[in-house]
Amino acid sequence: MDFEGETTAALDTMFVLFSGYLVFMMQNGFAMLTAGSVRTKNTKNVLLKNLLDACVGAMGYWIFGYAFAYGNPIDPDTDEEIVNPFIGHTYFALANLPEDAFVSFFFQWTFAATAATIVSGSVAERTSFYAYLGYAFFLTSFVYPVVSHWVWGGGWLSTLFEVGVIDFAGCSVVHMVGGVAGLVGAILVGPRMGRFDAEGNVVPMPGHSATLCTLGTFILWFGWYGFNPGSTLAIFGTGSTLTAQRCAVTTTLAAAAAGLVVLIIVKIRDHIFDLISVLNGVLAGLVSITAVCFSAEPYAAVVIGGIGGGLYLLGGWALLKLKIDDPLEAFPIHGVCGAWGCFAVGLFSTPWGQLNAGLGVDGDRVIHTGAFYINPDTDSRSGVLLGANCIAILVIAAWTAALIGSLFLIFKFAGILRISPEIEILGNDVSKHGGSAYPEEPLETGPPAKDNLGFDESMKIPHKAEKEEGFVEDDIDAEKTVEV
Repeated sequence: MDFEGETTAALDTMFVLFSGYLVFMMQNGFAMLTAGSVRTKNTKNVLLKNLLDACVGAMGYWIFGYAFAYGNPIDPDTDEEIVNPFIGHTYFALANLPEDAFVSFFFQWTFAATAATIVSGSVAERTSFYAYLGYAFFLTSFVYPVVSHWVWGGGWLSTLFEVGVIDFAGCSVVHMVGGVAGLVGAILVGPRMGRFDAEGNVVPMPGHSATLCTLGTFILWFGWYGFNPGSTLAIFGTGSTLTAQRCAVTTTLAAAAAGLVVLIIVKIRDHIFDLISVLNGVLAGLVSITAVCFSAEPYAAVVIGGIGGGLYLLGGWALLKLKIDDPLEAFPIHGVCGAWGCFAVGLFSTPWGQLNAGLGVDGDRVIHTGAFYINPDTDSRSGVLLGANCIAILVIAAWTAALIGSLFLIFKFAGILRISPEIEILGNDVSKHGGSAYPEEPLETGPPAKDNLGFDESMKIPHKAEKEEGFVEDDIDAEKTVEV
């Protein structure tokens, strides 16, 4: 490889790696958002589940997931990929994977972990720890990888109607999979105790920290600049740089528009400026633009984000009417807006955006564009791309619901899907994780007991004269306690 080739490869690799770091940072955002949205008695539980999404997801994606998603072997005679339209079938545990493809594994794993983490919010505060670990492994090792193979790995959806399904950064592949899985889980696990009264009315159960929710949302917004622009998968070359720039701009405008739309609607409806709703609205806008961020015009990003904000509110209202308890409203945000974003590709995808992203044929011809734009190669509009993406929405939703639903039903019949009522009332943290995330007990003064329950002994103040230890009696009142 010559110097220019090495430089190009290095720049592209560093761009994808850094984008992957940003996407992985989103795990922190999900953790903060989820923790702030639940009651204090379950804080440790949801934080640990978010952490284990990354850990379990890494193992599942390493052993099976990447192989099912991108495991297309190379034909030694033609040096071309042999693509199975349904599923990949090589590179298990990364065996024989070329070293220059390790960056691909890392970047794609961060997406798989994101899909798994979405579900934690839908089933928070009442799901068994063991059932959650089983679900996380199953989704990252099989359910999500198969979908990503269909759309991104050369599978049957990528060739549908010649143009194939276009989902640039994962409205359907990532967010719909997570959102639909969360909906199925919320239905089968059932609502939290006390969420609906005897007459079916909604009982408010607000999260304990709006601060954590806000921090989590800002971290997620920041991470989205790796999620969307990073999906360019390269930065060297005019087309790649133009695409990455457009992704950053459309991502920003969609998020902002959705947040403002939700602010206005909720103010008119409830007569308050509601912080949590606006935070979720921003996330709805980010999800909505993900599939078409690469080719949408700035005005279209505002429209797509604004509609996404409205759909989020509509989806949240529908869940409560159906008595479905989704503590973080993950399905309205990721499921509903993920479907909307995939649909929006069929309306707003521009031909010049597709060419810059390398989606044209022979580098200079576009087969099908969004229905709102005239294809310069055919001098006409077409709804073929819209039809392909609609099929993807239906198929991916059905696939996810069927597989995740089957798994949760197995857990339910085995009696390991939901925690006991006693644990749910007391809280997971005290019952299963060694105590509250916010201990408030005062530390008594005096010599350390045999079991100090994990308290920092340096905070204790010696007050009794103990000759064998050389302590001298002082004037500290032995009855006092020190609050920390």
